[in-house]
Amino acid sequence: MVKCSKGQIRRLKTALRWKGHPEQRQRIQMVLLRESGMTQPAIAGAMGVSLSTVNRAHMAYDHGGLKALRRKPSGGRKRENMTVAGEKALLARFAKAAGAGELLNIHDLKAAYEKAIGHETSNSTVYNLLARHGWRKLMPRPFHPKRNLAAQNSFKKKGFQMR
Repeated sequence: MVKCSKGQIRRLKTALRWKGHPEQRQRIQMVLLRESGMTQPAIAGAMGVSLSTVNRAHMAYDHGGLKALRRKPSGGRKRENMTVAGEKALLARFAKAAGAGELLNIHDLKAAYEKAIGHETSNSTVYNLLARHGWRKLMPRPFHPKRNLAAQNSFKKKGFQMR
C-alpha cells in the first residue's frame, strides 16, 4: 500500500467532482476510503463491490496514478490485419483499373492483401474490406457482348413437338 501525499489526496477529491464516468468516480472513492484508514474488506462492503475490484483499483492507482483509474475504451478494430490507411493504399493500386471500367478480380485483390498481411485469409475478409471503403460488390456481366442469339435459341430444349 502506497500512502498518498496531501497534494495527491487534493487531486483525487477534485477528480471526484468531475463529471466523468461513474465507474471512474467509484474507483477514486475506493482510493480515498483507503487513505481515510478503511480496510479493503470494509471498502468492498461499503461500495457494494467485490474485494478483488477494490484490490484492482488500489493497485492501478499505486502503479499509474489518477490516469490508471480511467475507464478502458471498448470497441474498435481489435483484430485488424491492416490499418485503414494501409487498406486505402492497397485499394489505390486497384482503383485505376476499376475506374477504367474493368472488372475487379477478387482473387488478385485477395492475393495482394494476403501478401501485405503475411498470412492467408478468407474471401469474406476481402469483401468486408471492399464494403468498408465504399466499394460495391462486383458481378460478372449477365451476357457476353458477342453472343449469338440464333445459336442460343437453336440450342434451347424444345417441348413435345406434334407431328
